Parts: sequence; structure tokens; C-alpha cells
Amino acid sequence: MQAYILITAAIGKVQAVMKELKKVPGIKSAHVVTGPYDIIAFVETKDLASLSNTVIKGIHRLKGVVDTNTAIVVEF
Repeated sequence: MQAYILITAAIGKVQAVMKELKKVPGIKSAHVVTGPYDIIAFVETKDLASLSNTVIKGIHRLKGVVDTNTAIVVEF
């Protein structure tokens, strides 16, 4: 299962969040971007439960993460 996680970070915390994202299992890449979100991360997991675990227990718990929006890949 693949997904893009659109992340909003607290003001001044983008670099700190990026540093910690690299430690979260399942995250294959992450980029600081312009627009309504601060970071876009690409995640690969074995199933929906693992994806939920990555988002809730991995990304949401990072200091500086304000909000996320998950876009699950449905077509390759």
C-alpha cells in the first residue's frame, strides 16, 4: 500500500519535523514544499492497518506536526 501524507508543521518547526520523519518506518521520501502544506511524505506499508499505525503512532506524535491529510494511491 502506498500513500502521500500531506503535513502541516508549526511555524518554525519544518526542519525539525523533517529530521524526525526520516526515522519513521515506512516513509520512503519526504520533501519540504510550497503551498497549503509544508511537507509531503511518500509512505509504503504492507496494509491499511500498517498505514494507520505509521500516520497515527509515527507522524502524529512528532513534535511540531499540526495536521496531516492522507492520500492513498489507488492506481500505479
